[in-house]
Amino acid sequence: MRGHGSVFLLVTVLFVAGPVRAQSALPDSANAADESSSLSAFAAVLSAPLSDIATSSSAPYVPPTEEQKLHALAWNALGPVAFAGSGFAAAIDQGFDFPHEWGKGEDAYAARVASNLGINLVTATVQYSLAEAFHEDTTYYRCTCVGFFPRLWHATVSTVAARHGEDGDISFSVALTASPFIGSMTAANTWIPGHDGPILGFRMGTDNFLGQFGQNVALEFLYGGPHTLLGRIQRRFFKKSFD
Repeated sequence: MRGHGSVFLLVTVLFVAGPVRAQSALPDSANAADESSSLSAFAAVLSAPLSDIATSSSAPYVPPTEEQKLHALAWNALGPVAFAGSGFAAAIDQGFDFPHEWGKGEDAYAARVASNLGINLVTATVQYSLAEAFHEDTTYYRCTCVGFFPRLWHATVSTVAARHGEDGDISFSVALTASPFIGSMTAANTWIPGHDGPILGFRMGTDNFLGQFGQNVALEFLYGGPHTLLGRIQRRFFKKSFD
């Protein structure tokens, strides 16, 4: 079935993200205290209002410009990550022979890559359009909280929540929640062969939605910020270079 790629990616992200705190671990006694502090912070986060949970920057919120939004749309729809992700998902689909009607071989793999790119394009376009209609900023903002669990919860909430209006208030996001399902439903009921389009589309949409959560986890823990795995590696590399 479609979506094995996104589920596999999600599992990979969670497996790799787990040891991030351990890489900067303190001695055992300090590490235990830090873990206790992290769990206390997590409990506080769970009882906090949504607007407090998703706060990620101490600087005043500045809404993205229309140019920035269009650049994000182009990057999400047809950027390098979109092509790489579509190629990876197509390889998983090829391994599971989904859809069976496309068969095997180079032509079949190319069709699966194109299909995944199409789903990604529709998803990104719908997300942009709904965000414009509902005045949502669907950009992912990393959490300023500390500890694995509060950051993981922030990534989870940000899967269905976005900033709204000029003030950037955090609330439920129609664009983030609906777009993964609309993109998949479009594919399942048009170019993907089969006779159970709505059911297949919902299953694919669920996988697409989980992939969106996995992307948030990756942005929070793996790359793109100073407190991510890649950021820590870069700091260690440059520190050793100057020592």
